[in-house]
Amino acid sequence: MTDTSESDPQALERQLCFAVYAASRALTGLYRELLGELGLTYPQYLAMLVLWEHGDLTVTELGTRLRLDSGTLSPLLRRLEAGGLVRRSRTGGDERVVRVTLTGNGARLREQAAGIPASVLEAAGVSAAEAAELRRALERITDSATAATDDLRCRR
Repeated sequence: MTDTSESDPQALERQLCFAVYAASRALTGLYRELLGELGLTYPQYLAMLVLWEHGDLTVTELGTRLRLDSGTLSPLLRRLEAGGLVRRSRTGGDERVVRVTLTGNGARLREQAAGIPASVLEAAGVSAAEAAELRRALERITDSATAATDDLRCRR
């Protein structure tokens, strides 16, 4: 069989989705190793990043920032709460609204995680400027693909 990947638009190596998928798997594996010492999974780390940055939030606000629905977020938060890193409480005005607050241990974990972003950049072999440029491109792709998906759904 001859290699036609250069001219074949359906060749795996030419697919943007595969490059993003492979990079995502590689980075997630790296994070798994780095976060193991902290006792966090990658999705838990993302939730903690949002809480460290913004303080206490409702589950809905946290889900919006992480692009996760409450069905996915609730078990993750339950595990963080069992680990003593966050506290969930219902607000007085509306029993359906659950607020997520860092505990002292959760806040202190930020210091232990401080070196992770630099470790990831170093391991990935990219500078902070290159990472920022890539992030902007991926955010643009995410926004465009989300809009296109919504448009296709509306046409059905």
